[in-house]
Amino acid sequence: MRLKYLSLFMLMFLLFSCASKKSVQTDVNLHPKREFRGAWIQAVNGQFTGMSEQEMKKYLTDMLNNLQKVNVNAVIFQVRVEGDALYESRYEPWSRFLTGVQGKSPGWDPLAFMVDECHKRNMELHAWINPYRARTKTTKSVAANHPSAKRPGDFIKYDGMLFFNPALQSNRDHICGIVRDILNRYDVDGLHIDDYFYPYPSAGKKFDDEAWFKKSKATDKSKWRRENVNHLIYQLHKTVRDVKPWVKFGVSPFGIYRNENSWEFGSKTNGLQCYDDLNADVLYWIEQGWVDYCIPQVYWEIGHKAADYEELVKWWAKYASKRPLYIGQDVQRTVKAKEAGSYTGNQQVEKYELQRAQGTILGSCFWDAKSAADNVDGYRDYLAKGIYRYPALMPCYDFIDNKAPSKVKGVELIEDGDRDVLVWLPNNKTGKDEMNEPYRYVVYCFAKDEKVNLDSVKNIVTITSKPYYRLPDGMTGKYTFVVTVLDRMHNESKGVKCKVKL
Repeated sequence: MRLKYLSLFMLMFLLFSCASKKSVQTDVNLHPKREFRGAWIQAVNGQFTGMSEQEMKKYLTDMLNNLQKVNVNAVIFQVRVEGDALYESRYEPWSRFLTGVQGKSPGWDPLAFMVDECHKRNMELHAWINPYRARTKTTKSVAANHPSAKRPGDFIKYDGMLFFNPALQSNRDHICGIVRDILNRYDVDGLHIDDYFYPYPSAGKKFDDEAWFKKSKATDKSKWRRENVNHLIYQLHKTVRDVKPWVKFGVSPFGIYRNENSWEFGSKTNGLQCYDDLNADVLYWIEQGWVDYCIPQVYWEIGHKAADYEELVKWWAKYASKRPLYIGQDVQRTVKAKEAGSYTGNQQVEKYELQRAQGTILGSCFWDAKSAADNVDGYRDYLAKGIYRYPALMPCYDFIDNKAPSKVKGVELIEDGDRDVLVWLPNNKTGKDEMNEPYRYVVYCFAKDEKVNLDSVKNIVTITSKPYYRLPDGMTGKYTFVVTVLDRMHNESKGVKCKVKL
């Protein structure tokens, strides 16, 4: 492993020696055609607790509408907080983070609602689960059908919380059964897990798994714990592939993998470590191909003494690029970090420039979605006027599928009442190859004498699931429209042109 990463380090050193802190402002890096633009919507903070169905739907719809204004293309929605469900589950109780009482039905299905609402806006919906947490510190009681009530011996208490014992295969089977159920019943685009593996260490507290460690006959407890988590990650990966191979399996680990004082290739940081403290070997999962994307939570400021954003972004870009890599951005901390002379007055511009200067980072994810949607300190305004001004296709996952779908059969302009409508004939869905069936359409528009260039996001007028596009009122002159097809993995077909005179 040491030689492998040393060779990788030398290669990436040459690449990074050509990159400055700030990227050159060109259309290519200001407006890339493909970029992950995600946002986490959490439930664990209690933001939904006690809302009526109408209140919560409005709350979520308003948030999605604001995210849509800045061309966000993926929402990561928390649906399992503590062995519970923000959807109708046969295996775990309704979450108390909906009604205030675990097991009490809200009378509707938030996950089904979010899938529909995100897809209406051409956003992906990734179902976010916490695998191991079974009770938080504020949990007073659990429902009779909660796993810990049915199988109390499969759980470990720690620091006022309760956790699924990671050493037990029965728990791994249960977690993967939950995932299988979600994938079978909901048209989600991704399955997402966060940074909670073995619990975050608490001074003077012991996670008491000694009996299972002794039973295992292993000699190194840290290595044994990492292997327990590895088994779950592999089984989750296999479950997703077996049920719906087009669904992406992603992870958002803590932002420090290892410090340099723990590993010679670690980051120049001094903080809690994914590998050593949480027993999560993220680089190994990436190397093995068990995760489809990674979003490290790099929530600190540029220049932070213990965990510098610049250092960590470059570190992840160097070591974790075998799978699509995105950066988790903390909106609140970013706007509070003042930057004299910056367009925004804070570190928002500098962070995005640093990120995009690394060729292996393919996008970002907001923590949290509400802060970005609410335009905290003008965060959303900058995106709308600047780097998120135009839509972006999702990055490709060519290691899952790289076959482009067939192009549409024809494109023409028709009149529908007093509106001009561009229509086309999609390829017939056979139902035999879901991976490559038409999933979305991209419509480009070029003015007279403008060169047709499908790499230009400025010419994308819509990304839609419908086989038509209603032209805006007031268009006059000659135009060339081009329609392409996207499949489930966002492979893009060849374009079909339609020249019109309005």
